[in-house]
Amino acid sequence: MTGSGKTARRSRGLRRGTMGLAAAGLAVVISCTVSVPRADSFESRAVPSTPQVNPSVSRANRSRIPVGQALVILLQNKVPHTAPSASAPELTTVASHRPLTGIPTVLPVLGHAGGRWLHVRLPGRPNSGTGWITTAGSMPSWTPWRLSVNLGARLVTVYYRGRVTKRFSAIVGKPSTPTPTGQFFIEEGESLSAGASGAPYALATSARSNVLMQFDGGPGQVAIHGTDNIPGAIGTASSHGCIRLNTTNITWLAMRIGPGVPLTILK
Repeated sequence: MTGSGKTARRSRGLRRGTMGLAAAGLAVVISCTVSVPRADSFESRAVPSTPQVNPSVSRANRSRIPVGQALVILLQNKVPHTAPSASAPELTTVASHRPLTGIPTVLPVLGHAGGRWLHVRLPGRPNSGTGWITTAGSMPSWTPWRLSVNLGARLVTVYYRGRVTKRFSAIVGKPSTPTPTGQFFIEEGESLSAGASGAPYALATSARSNVLMQFDGGPGQVAIHGTDNIPGAIGTASSHGCIRLNTTNITWLAMRIGPGVPLTILK
């Protein structure tokens, strides 16, 4: 959501388009993020292999952070309801595939009801929105990853199986275009061209700016992306609302974090 000109219009701001990750990169992101349960059940959990963890941060926050997050992969478009009932009011349709890359939509699962209803977090406005969908036309999954952004500290924290794995200094939204706070998730990831603003990678989130209803032709969508070809110093509040990481850190993140990973943004 930052930058300007032709390059920005082509690449960055998560406008609706077809600029997906390269096939190999997308496969890495999905395989590292979404682990399909061994049994066809939303209560099942897969146990993924454990990555190398920095010992200096792995001892922190061992409690109160969930070890994983149940997910659901949409195989068809869904119309969420406000309650687990077909007679409950309907919400906006959620497409089965994401608009930027065309990958399947993956939503965090917050609860269950009646054996056929899932309480899920929804993308887009209103921020931190939730709804109920049926299990029909969907597939259960799971992720051990979780992200948190502290806007005051300008810090991104990465959790794996409930433990802190990495901490990255970041650029966050400036006072006039602040990064929204709340509970969100990663919608999809993009590999950006070398000359693109925010390269080399962008992780589109379910958050939307509370100030910019549209940006660069897109819906005011907030992303975690790189700093290539954009002015601004790490550790400052100078973006249009997106969260920026240096090239090394966004690359590390993009190779591990994919669709459905929960994201908490705090003041």
